[in-house]
Order: sequence, then structure tokens, then C-alpha cells
Amino acid sequence: MGTLTLLKTPKQDGFCMPAEWTPHEQTWLIWPERPDNWREQAQPAQTAFVTLVKSIAEFEPVSLGVSAKSYEHVYSLFENETNVRIIELSSDDAWVRDTGPTFIRNSAGEVRGIDWIFNAWGGLNGGLYDSWALDDQVAQKILQIEKLARYRADFILEGGAIHVDGEGTLLTTETCLLNPNRNPHLSRSDIEDKLREYLGIEKVLWIPKGIVEDETDEHVDNMACFIAPAEVLLAWTDDQQDPQYAASMAAFEYLSQQTDAKGRALKIHKIPVPGPLYMTDEEAAGVMVQAGSQPRQGGNRLAASYVNFLFCNGGIVMPAFDDPMDKIAADLLSKLCPEHKIVQIPGRELLLGGGNIHCLTQQQPIKK
Repeated sequence: MGTLTLLKTPKQDGFCMPAEWTPHEQTWLIWPERPDNWREQAQPAQTAFVTLVKSIAEFEPVSLGVSAKSYEHVYSLFENETNVRIIELSSDDAWVRDTGPTFIRNSAGEVRGIDWIFNAWGGLNGGLYDSWALDDQVAQKILQIEKLARYRADFILEGGAIHVDGEGTLLTTETCLLNPNRNPHLSRSDIEDKLREYLGIEKVLWIPKGIVEDETDEHVDNMACFIAPAEVLLAWTDDQQDPQYAASMAAFEYLSQQTDAKGRALKIHKIPVPGPLYMTDEEAAGVMVQAGSQPRQGGNRLAASYVNFLFCNGGIVMPAFDDPMDKIAADLLSKLCPEHKIVQIPGRELLLGGGNIHCLTQQQPIKK
């Protein structure tokens, strides 16, 4: 039996997206393999990925999608991990936050999923690779594996482009959702209507920009997130010469003037960005050159941010960059989220592929 594809919208059926800190059934990841994105045939990224998977599995079950050719090898890496399930799952790359389903839930605790249209972050107008058919099937496959009903959206969106507070408010960036390479036929108002219908939210907060040089057209999950209702964590630098300063200041000034869906003023916590960090010539040289894929060059600024973390059941898994700000960021998050154990893992190899921990994971909420 196939996945039931529903004809109404989630809002019409009484479903909405819960906040990331609500309890998870499991977290999904997809094994990195693409040699024109991950250097040295993806081996350094895979080493980092083993640490990432095992770190999440300390808190909750993990389902890891992997290609047929890599199945035996990856299975052997995790065969003693009782909390890790390996599933053969074809894909074009590892960004399950953007290719997997956005899970939604109703008041009775039933879980369903949204299958957004995926176009590799811009299609042929600035997208990051020119063939993404397998990625666009990932959400449908995951929902079928989980036997969860599916909404196939008539809307291009990536999961990393949104954050919700679970109480009616959504956070996004203008640079991504208003980019003509996503839904050029829709106005800002039209896009808000789509977000309301699919995610059950009431209010959209539009941050102007995200992290500098973020090749996703500046996804919000690298720039800002909710850590509690009416509380936002914002990537920040005090260096006024850094182009990130203007973007972070614009976000701060905007959010300072906003209220959430319940009319509450937002409490904004500034978390420092590392670096700036740059790709080395050696790192760039390890990436295979392939037509239609995003080129990598030494000296490219990396879109490094500590906001790109994952809430787990009782934990937070966040990146470290061998940077003086690592400890400052971890200590701040520990103070702000005292009920969560903070685990920092090496994030540079993940960052070299264009994202980080939040981009590479997708949480599935528990059925009540």
C-alpha cells in the first residue's frame, strides 16, 4: 500500500508544525556521498557524520538513509548502535532538512508529513546542482516507510528556510522565500497564505537577511531560531567591519519591533558567530569539479554559525569550529536551555559541504 496523499491542506485538517523542542520519535539523516560537494570522496565528512549520528543517538533513535552501494559499509559502522536504523534510500545529497518531510501534528497527537517541492535551492537559477529528482522523492519515501499520510505541497520550500515556535509564529528570511528562484509567481502575501495553510501558523516574521555567503539564499536556520515561545537566538558579531554585522543588526532591529502570534514582545539572545572562517586551497582542491554543481574555491567564506544546532530529547547537538567562540556559544546555550545537555561536535567538515547539523537532520515528533 502506498502513502495516502491527502487533498485538503493541513490547516483544514487541524494540523500544525510543532516546535523543535517538543519530544521526538526519532531524527532522520542521509549519508553524505556526493564527491562534487564533499571533499576527498566525502570521507572526512563521513567521519564527522559518524560522530553526529552517534551523538544524536545518545538522546533518541536515528534513522539513517544510505545509498545501495554504501549500505554494507555504513551498516558495519553502526551495527553495535541499538538506537540507529540504516535504511536504503536513494538521494542526490544529504540535506534531509530540506528534502525530507516537514512533520505536522494535530491536537489528538496524530502525525502526518508535508512533501514540499524541492528544486535544489533555486533550480536552474542559482541552484546548487542541476539534477535533483531523487531528492524530490525523499519526503515521499520517508512518509511511506513511516506509514504516515502525506500532503504534497504546490509550493517550493526547504525545511531549513523556516523555524516555528509551536504557538503560531514562523520565522524566515526575505532573501530566501522572496527569491524569484523559489516561487516567482507568488507575492509575499501569497507566500504567507501558503505557510498558514500548510504549517498551521498565524504570523510570519520576515528577517531581512541571513548569514553572509550562505549558498541556500540565506536560510533562517543558520541565522536565527526559537529556543522557547517568544525567545529568539540570533547569530551576532560586534565587528562593524564584518558584512555580517549589518545583516545581524538589521535582524535585531526588525525583531525588536515585532510581536509573536500571541502578541508577546520577543526576547532576543545574541550568540556570536565564529571566525570569519574560510575554505582553504587544500579543502577546495579535494572537491570534484562537475558541471552544474556549485564550484568550491580556496578563500571562499564559510557560512559558519552556532545557530545551526538540533534540539534532541533532553539534549542539544551543536557544531564546534576549533574557534575561541566555541565555548562561549556552548556556555550561552547551556544557560538558555538548562533542561538540555549541550554536546558540541566538530562541525567544519559538515560546514564545507554548505550547511551544518540542523541542515543535515529532520526531527519526527512523537505521536501523543
